[in-house]
Amino acid sequence: MARLTAFPAFHKVSGRTVLIVGSGAAAAAKARLLGETEAQLLIVAEDPSGELLADAARVGAELRRVRFESGHLDGVALAFAATEDEAEDHRVAAAARAVRVPVNVVDRPELCDFTTPAIVNRAPLAVAIGTDGAAPVLARHVRARIEAMLAPELGRLTTLAESLRAVVANVLPIGEARRRFWAKLFDGPVAARALSGDAAAARAEAIRMMSAEPDVSGYVWLVGAGPGAVDLLTLRAQRILQEADVIVHDALVPDDVIAMGRRDARRVSVGKRKGAHEATQAEIGEILVREAKAGQRVVRLKGGDPLVFGRAGEEMAALAAAGVPHEIVPGVTAAFAAAAAARAPLTLRGLSSSLVFATGHDLDGRTLPDWAGLALGGATVAVYMGRSVAGAVAERLAEAGLASDTPVAAVENASRTDETIFTGTLRDLPALAERGDVTGPVLILIGRALAEAQALGAAPIVPETARRTSAA
Repeated sequence: MARLTAFPAFHKVSGRTVLIVGSGAAAAAKARLLGETEAQLLIVAEDPSGELLADAARVGAELRRVRFESGHLDGVALAFAATEDEAEDHRVAAAARAVRVPVNVVDRPELCDFTTPAIVNRAPLAVAIGTDGAAPVLARHVRARIEAMLAPELGRLTTLAESLRAVVANVLPIGEARRRFWAKLFDGPVAARALSGDAAAARAEAIRMMSAEPDVSGYVWLVGAGPGAVDLLTLRAQRILQEADVIVHDALVPDDVIAMGRRDARRVSVGKRKGAHEATQAEIGEILVREAKAGQRVVRLKGGDPLVFGRAGEEMAALAAAGVPHEIVPGVTAAFAAAAAARAPLTLRGLSSSLVFATGHDLDGRTLPDWAGLALGGATVAVYMGRSVAGAVAERLAEAGLASDTPVAAVENASRTDETIFTGTLRDLPALAERGDVTGPVLILIGRALAEAQALGAAPIVPETARRTSAA
């Protein structure tokens, strides 16, 4: 994960003086922004524009029509240089630094002690979006999206929570019971009443919740992390990751997805890779049961979808046998991500009306697996974990009668930044297992519908050098 060059923090400015130096549009913009706070604004402007005069009057700022001098920094909490003149901005920044007043210089990030984020105001709740001065327009775009997501009334819920803090501290012990109370308050009937404007009913419901027996029981969610791309994680999965005390995750789940859990949640890796297991399936079941019995809320985080070759059935059986409540949170399975990457239809009217999920390890000796017959009938087959047995899959299907020119697509690391797409035919498929440059998880798609794929930037399954050598 990339590291931040600046640590985001909120400055307390209520009742304190914040200085803005400048006469034009940049100074007016800062006045409007800081006018949303309880700061006492001081604007120093030699020749204030009409826009600045209007904004200063609207937010109740003190305006001094003089040239900036270092004395204007006396008692100031923060300073903003918005003169739009490089030499003057340098002078203001140097004066502020000399008396250790943090300074922001508009459009000159190299002179800034701090940057100004794009702000979503749901006071007392605030969301700040920053790019360390690198892309303020992008920050504004992100802000617009968050504005659309957050109800304008959300501040009411924050105000209610603030009014309840002392009561909660006296009634509920520090720890899990208190944390779960707050989680339930922000996502239940209390929140609904507060957001509707019925503060009295919201407070009464919150008090009733506090008087009830604290919920400290364990619970397990079997969560699909999707194929790898963080933005393919479902909204439900994101929310539940924030509720979990323990995250039990597979090796193929990206760090960026795991990091979406609470910072204080314990991470337990039970990764399985070919030829190397950190924990057996029985041990994973024991971990889930043990943690839940201890009152922990557990996320079992699996790549793709838990119910598609995720061994969720065995884990559900272990949880049910132990009497542990649990539920499934579906995820985007690799077959769908691979098909999307290759722009390949999985079904096609008049050609393929069925889809088979299979694994190459279904091959048992010389016995043709059940799904092979469906492939012969026109179904599209998605073969999971099939790279190492690609040759055997192709051989058995060809022996059964599937045409050697049947279209095939293979996608390595579907949906991730290092995704690679290969295309070819059934006769080419054995070459996939021989490629030393393919090391990530591979999903193979086989079927006549693949002829309609529009795999931009795809590479041939059989490298061109190998084709030329064979031809020679």
